Amino acid sequence: MIYKHNSLIRRQLGNTRMDLQENKAQNLKICTPLVNGVLIKPGEVFSLWKLVGECTPKKGYKEGLMVGREEDAQSGIGGGMCQFSNLIHWMVLHTPFGIVEHHHHDGVDMFPDFGRKVPFGTGTSIVYNYLDYRFRNTTDKSYQLITYTDDEYLYGELRSTEHQDFKYRIKVEDEFFSKENGTVYRNSKIYKRTIDRASGNDVEKQLIKTNHAKVLYDTSNLEIIEM
Repeated sequence: MIYKHNSLIRRQLGNTRMDLQENKAQNLKICTPLVNGVLIKPGEVFSLWKLVGECTPKKGYKEGLMVGREEDAQSGIGGGMCQFSNLIHWMVLHTPFGIVEHHHHDGVDMFPDFGRKVPFGTGTSIVYNYLDYRFRNTTDKSYQLITYTDDEYLYGELRSTEHQDFKYRIKVEDEFFSKENGTVYRNSKIYKRTIDRASGNDVEKQLIKTNHAKVLYDTSNLEIIEM
């Protein structure tokens, strides 16, 4: 086992309709078997949309929550796929893989934290046949992705027959909320630490993301720095 992670499927996101969360559960139940068990051999590129294909009502997909072109909360067929790509991306961050294509919802902070398990800003944005999530296996080892759901959670596992020489830790630093010209922003820096498995020593600390996102929810209970 290289890394594993799970995320809660039904989350209260602001005032969004909970039926969209129920539909998302159905959508994830359909798409996860299409990726489950896939092998990524040395040099190969993983493409989410190549495996999943278009999410259509004919395939059983329902209306779920998604982020629109103007980065606001909308609903659409196949909504919830971003949670699936988020899960895969979070596992990939704990490998030496090279990210080939990755798009962000990084301009806005749409919902207050609710049981957050990963740092803000480590998510993905995907749109079929337009925005994909792709990574390359840059190692000499083969890996396997395991993805599945139960009634509550979306699960992911990244496996290999051999151990990695290094461990990876993703950490958020310098996180704060600021008010600039009357608008509140969420700020943070996300680092990827590479740790030698044998010695436990840090080999590299890489800045992978700087966040400066407009906050769209009620900020009255936040500690805010005036800029």
